[in-house]
Amino acid sequence: MGFKIRKQEALDYHAQGRPGKIEVIPTKPYSSQRDLSLAYSPGVAEPCLRIEKNKEDVYKYTAKGNLVAVISNGTAVLGLGDIGPEASKPVMEGKGLLFKIFADIDVFDIEVDAKDIDLFVNTVKAISPTFGGINLEDIKAPECFEIERRLKEELDIPVMHDDQHGTAIISASALINALELAGKKIGKVKIVINGAGAAAISCAKLYLALGAKLENILMLDSKGVIKKGNPNLDEQKKLFATDKKQNTLAEAMKGSDVFLGLSKGNVVSPEMVKSMAKNPIVFALANPDPEIGYKEAVAARKDIIMATGRSDFPNQVNNVLGFPYIFRGALDVRATSINEEMKLAAVKAIALLAKEAVPEIVNIAYDSRHINFGKEYIIPKPLDPRLITKVAPAVAKAAIESGVAKNIITDWEAYSEELIKRLGHDNKLIRNITQRAKQNPKKVVFAEADNYKILKAAQILHEDGIAIPILLGDKDKIKQLIKEHVLELGDIEIIDPREKQEEERRKFFGDILFNKRKRRGYTLYEARKIMQERNYFGSMMVELGEADVLISG
Repeated sequence: MGFKIRKQEALDYHAQGRPGKIEVIPTKPYSSQRDLSLAYSPGVAEPCLRIEKNKEDVYKYTAKGNLVAVISNGTAVLGLGDIGPEASKPVMEGKGLLFKIFADIDVFDIEVDAKDIDLFVNTVKAISPTFGGINLEDIKAPECFEIERRLKEELDIPVMHDDQHGTAIISASALINALELAGKKIGKVKIVINGAGAAAISCAKLYLALGAKLENILMLDSKGVIKKGNPNLDEQKKLFATDKKQNTLAEAMKGSDVFLGLSKGNVVSPEMVKSMAKNPIVFALANPDPEIGYKEAVAARKDIIMATGRSDFPNQVNNVLGFPYIFRGALDVRATSINEEMKLAAVKAIALLAKEAVPEIVNIAYDSRHINFGKEYIIPKPLDPRLITKVAPAVAKAAIESGVAKNIITDWEAYSEELIKRLGHDNKLIRNITQRAKQNPKKVVFAEADNYKILKAAQILHEDGIAIPILLGDKDKIKQLIKEHVLELGDIEIIDPREKQEEERRKFFGDILFNKRKRRGYTLYEARKIMQERNYFGSMMVELGEADVLISG
């Protein structure tokens, strides 16, 4: 699904029509003088007075609870570096767009002309009463560590530097699943991290929280393996300094199990990949060019499990899998912070989702028939609509359990439905029908089961507990389709009406049909013979109560 973006096309996209990518839209009526008097003076005074008496009422009467600030000083923008606050604004607007379309979170992007840590922190603190959460973005290391630490300590709303934690969370989810496929334990694998910026440091810390051993991690910066005794190391790099003999990237990768690249393109050779241990895991996340190309890495090692930051190859490590839903969950319980428990909950929820059967809407979006858990699918796709109902509740539950939530959710089913409605995915009629079906699942005969779409539908009905499918058709052909498309149909019954073992049932069904139709000239021979046809066989199953529904055509 690769495509090339032309420079002029990107410029036109941002400039045409109303410049930029986001706008403010009223949420209350405003068509009459009465509406305007309620929206502003004099009516607006009433919520002001309520909030003055109780600051918590700001969540009741204003948009604070669904409003996030995306804040940057433009010192580390994508691969562009320190380009300044104004030049960073298109990126911050883009981040706001992603918050809105994936999690229905409103955003004000704020670009601060402040490189000094104290000035930046004081500026954010001064404007924080406006927002329900703060997303820090594109702030260079090591200042970003201190800025985030201080804001988390001094504010009582969720604060997260996505460049650090977003990449860490998504790559950690991918690592959990990759290790499972490779048959390795996180506590025993040797990990090489090329890059020592904000994202690399955060990834390493999160891997440690998942069980990785510090002595098994080698981190490299632009000068090579980070060594103890170097007087020029900042506090973050000191955590991962080593006294091991390896100095270069090639030396570090020899015999390693995992490579994480957060550096620059084309620094890893096929020979380096070949030197890694059995079933190597390579996350080459530099953009736009990864540390080693996907095709080159796969050609070097057939047993490799590979991920990049690109959308045109399998296993894209994309922060959009995390930050919209992490903030959604945090906002909905009015968490006072985003803590380690919440981040780990997101990691595990994303990893688990990749193991579930992929809905057809995702297959269609990515022009595929059978996306399924394996070497080329270790993390969910960004357009998977289930992310909001899997990740946000997991984060919200972790916030409640860890004691940082002010709003306690008790009805999780209702919360899940609310999340679906936010994105316009809710269909009340279908939802009500589905709920009723689940209460008393019926046996549904699929007369044309030797078809991928029919089998996919049967899988969904089976997994969701909506119905009990019965498949009619050539057993070998059906089983081959199941294997080919990696479907999970469990113990679903498959019946081939033409098989010899169904002869007695065909005779029984035929006799009943004969008695019903003999006055119209039907012979017993014809009635029994036609029971080899799936539509007649399935209809008779319904007639005799062996099934409740027949679907054909």
